[in-house]
Amino acid sequence: MQSDVTGERGPCRIFLAGGSEVVHREQSKAPMAGWGQVFHFFFGPEVEIVNCARAGASARTFSERGRLEWILENIRPGDYLLASFGTNDSKPEKWLRMEAYGDFPHHLRKFVDGARERNAHPVLVSPHERDTHDVHGNLPRSITEYAMAMRDLSVEASVPYINLYDQSLAWWQELGPEGIRPFFVHLEPNEHPNYPEGFHDPGHLVPAGAIACARYVAYSLVAQKIIPPHWAVNLDRAEFPPEWVVWLDDETHAALTEARTVGQN
Repeated sequence: MQSDVTGERGPCRIFLAGGSEVVHREQSKAPMAGWGQVFHFFFGPEVEIVNCARAGASARTFSERGRLEWILENIRPGDYLLASFGTNDSKPEKWLRMEAYGDFPHHLRKFVDGARERNAHPVLVSPHERDTHDVHGNLPRSITEYAMAMRDLSVEASVPYINLYDQSLAWWQELGPEGIRPFFVHLEPNEHPNYPEGFHDPGHLVPAGAIACARYVAYSLVAQKIIPPHWAVNLDRAEFPPEWVVWLDDETHAALTEARTVGQN
């Protein structure tokens, strides 16, 4: 169940913080989809998903722009905060860049400490690897240090860690360059109305990839005994109806982007 935040005590809520790998995409970006967009497929009525991820966010900018503060103002004891960063943090742009073993874990720690101070449960989730296959079919690792730094922080802070990075790397290596294509944005001209000239984006998922990643995160929450097993559903379901995957209309997406922040957007 996806939900907006209400003041009443209802189902336990899982807040999602992250970048474009996690975000709920708007209709103008379809068929791009973040794994947070389909995460609710794997939970029963005991759980509500509050997806606060924003495309382009790093751990630092998510905090600086008031998005973490908004979560911490709304999270309740017993809720969960899943934080997944590393891809944008590794980029060279000055306003995003953080060193994996420098300020990156320092900013991640804000998510952990903030949740715990409110008697909520923090969980660190490493991002998935990109479709970085080269012309020879090899799959170079693009953000390994950031996944390692997140793992090390999880040990240091005794916080659960879901290693989506290594799992996705194993999948992509097994599937190979052609097998991985249905998981990422690879569109030919006139294949989709949003991209009439075609579009190839090796960093962003389409529904098949988003569902695979969301399933693994949900499965890991159960396997690591982070959540009660009866909260999870559909973990073994092979197919989902295409109409289950929905994109926010652009106006709603913009309104949520503006609303789920404290202070500057």
